[in-house]
This record gives sequence, structure tokens and C-alpha cells, in this order.
Amino acid sequence: MHMTTEIKPVPQEPDARLVAWVRQAAPYIHAFRGKTFVIAFGGEVLQGDGAQALIHDIALLDSMGIHLVLVHGARPQIDAEMLARKLKPRFFKGLRVTDGPALECVKRAMGVTRIEIEALLSQGLPNTPMAGGFLRVTGGNFITARPVGVVDGVDYQYTGAVRKIVAEEIQADLAQENVVLITPIGASPSGEIFNLAWDEVAEAVAVAIKADKLVFLSDAPGVVDKKGQLIDAITVEEADALLTRRTKQAAEVARVLPGAARACRDGVGRVHFLNRKTDGAMLMEFFTRDGVGTVMTRAPLAHLRLATHDDVGAVLGLIAPLETDGTLVKRGRELIETEIERFSVVEHDGVIVGCAALYPFSNEKAGELACVAVIPEFRRCGYGEQLCHHIETRAKKMKLKRLFVLTTRTAHWFTERGFSETGVEALPDLKRDLYNYRRKSKVLIKAL
Repeated sequence: MHMTTEIKPVPQEPDARLVAWVRQAAPYIHAFRGKTFVIAFGGEVLQGDGAQALIHDIALLDSMGIHLVLVHGARPQIDAEMLARKLKPRFFKGLRVTDGPALECVKRAMGVTRIEIEALLSQGLPNTPMAGGFLRVTGGNFITARPVGVVDGVDYQYTGAVRKIVAEEIQADLAQENVVLITPIGASPSGEIFNLAWDEVAEAVAVAIKADKLVFLSDAPGVVDKKGQLIDAITVEEADALLTRRTKQAAEVARVLPGAARACRDGVGRVHFLNRKTDGAMLMEFFTRDGVGTVMTRAPLAHLRLATHDDVGAVLGLIAPLETDGTLVKRGRELIETEIERFSVVEHDGVIVGCAALYPFSNEKAGELACVAVIPEFRRCGYGEQLCHHIETRAKKMKLKRLFVLTTRTAHWFTERGFSETGVEALPDLKRDLYNYRRKSKVLIKAL
């Protein structure tokens, strides 16, 4: 009798970066379930190698319980169809002039493009991200259009603008866990067909269905400042300022930026600008703290506030590494729970990324600045300084005259922010009696 020995593969060391990413993504996965994203892209997406990867990412978002509306364009496909028919495309102010022959090319190109996208969304090959999943794609006559008309002497003919979005029908499809695919063609009440700009349709749909996110996949990483540097987060007011100054942007970003600002102002939660050529751009933007593109919001992405009891766990997570390496004195959960009203936190995109505490000694008009902690990924964002300023403001409102801090490793950081090193004798009496001479913490004070 012959015995066969099963050879088991040697277990590999876990990929620490993958583990860290999954854990970092978990809060966003929970937060996005049941939310509605409108993802808009031009026909250029189907011409490159990134179409397959984009569809895989869309399938992954769908599997996480995110409601998806896809709005596609077909400008290069329309141009190719017109070229095949020996017709010359005409544009005025970035918008296609659609005469009768051009409209026939639009209808054909749009139809073919839509079919190709539906085919990509219907894949289910084994050993691919689409395996085991099923995306039910729907569409419909969700858009009522009107003619653009004559602008500056140019008759746009069958080029239209959005007149109305039938939002309740889109929302009904989303409630049935369908992926809604919208082609930018609309009919007027009289039955005429109009060619629409995909970015305008995406804006109108996102506003009508009160989308949580509107995503533009364009020809650049995002919005840039006057020096050409990528802006990772921008408010509507800041976007308006860029438009007023006519800051140079990539072609598609420049075209969609005004509509993006309107959408954000009209109730869309956030607008994202991502490079369609970056593999996995949506995953990196949505599920990492730093992101890879530009996000537009009505209010600043980060804000400071007083901590609540719901923040106890987050505060413990922030200060635990600093307690472990000896930077901070250890505090138990019970102590943090009883003192949570002493803390202020900085919240970035719904995640607590920094904290600081104020312990007043009112009899001596002094306050202790304690537990200043910011997670490593955000230490260059100025949140530590903002927290210190916030604590100073709180101290002044309490009529305190000076702020002190005890530190073993970061004295230089506080010195750069107006604190001066002094002796233990300068501490309030109660704090001086509790001073731990073994730690040899430096004492720094700042007059308010």
C-alpha cells in the first residue's frame, strides 16, 4: 500500500500594508452603506485600458451596499461616427452643435456606448473581481430636455439642456438594488430628441436625487491652485474664487467645475474630481484618509469641536500609542470617560484624527494643556497647532491667564508656538504636589 503525503504550502507572512488598509477602510465602508453615488465619465474611459478596472471598482462599490448611478458620455465615439460619415464636428464654447446629421451620429454612438458599458457590467468570469456578483443594470426616460436654442448668434439646433429629472423613478430603481445607467439623451414633451452634455446631466441627476457623492472622472488628478499644485480639499467658496481668478485647470476639470460647485451648493454631499487614468482612483479616494484627488464640500472638511461621550473610544485610540512609548502618562478608560468634557477633537471627513485636553486650575488662573495627539497621517496638516489654538481660546473664555504643559519629548514643538520653559515651582500648587520627578517632564508656560 502506498501512502501519499499532503504537502501543505508554507504560510506566508501577512501583508501589513493590506491589513492596515482594510482596517483604515472599515469606518468608510460602514459609513457608505446605503448611500448614493453618482459617477460621471466621458466616452474616453472606454477607449483606454482602464475600462475593465473601472467596472471592477464599480462592482466592488455595489457589493458594499452603495447605490450607484452611472452617467456616461460619448464625445470621441460621436466624433468617430461623424468622421466615418465624412461629417465635421462643430463646437461652440465647449458644447457640440448638433444638426440633423450629427444627431443621427449621436444616437448611434450613444446606443453603442451604452451597450458596451452594460456588457462590461454583466461580466462574471471566475478569478475576476466580478465573479460571484451580479449587477442588475436599469435605465429609462428619466430626463426631459429642452433646446439650448441660439446663443451669441449660434443655433445649437438639437443640442439640449436638462429641463427635468424624474428623480422618484431613479430612486425607486436604486431601492431595488439596481445600478442605474443614464445616457445623456433626452426628449422634449413634443417628442424631439436632444443631445445633452454628460456633465450637465450628472449634475442635474445628483441634485435631483440628493446624492451623497458626485464623482467626475476626468483628464486630470483634480483641481489645482494658481501654482498648478493639486488641491486635496476645497470648499464651494474657494472654488468660486478659483473660477473668478480664472485659474488654469485641465480641460475637463475646467468644464465641470462650475457645475460641480452648483451641485454642492444645491445639496449634493460631496463632489470628487479624479483622474480616470489612475487605476483604483475611486477606491483610494473613498477608503483612505488622504485620498488621491480633490473633494469639494460646502463647509471645510475638517472642523474642531468639543468631545462627547461618543468620542471616548476614538480619544483612547489616539493617545494609546503615545502612552505606550512614554510620551503621555497612562490614563484608563474610566478616567477618560469622566474627563471627556475636558477634551476637544478635530474631525476630518467624519473620523477623529486629533485631540487635546484642558484642565483648569481656576483658583490660580491657570490651565494645563494635555493629551495633544494627532494621528501620523495628519501631523503635517496643522491640526496640532489648531488644537492648541482652540484650547487657548477655551482657556481665555474661562478667564485663565496662563497655560502650561508638561512634556518629555516635544518641548521644542511647544516652544515654537509661544511656550517658554520654566521650573516646577511655576506650576499651580495642586499640580506641583502631583509632579512625577521620575519622568522629569519639562514645564512650559504661555501667557494668555
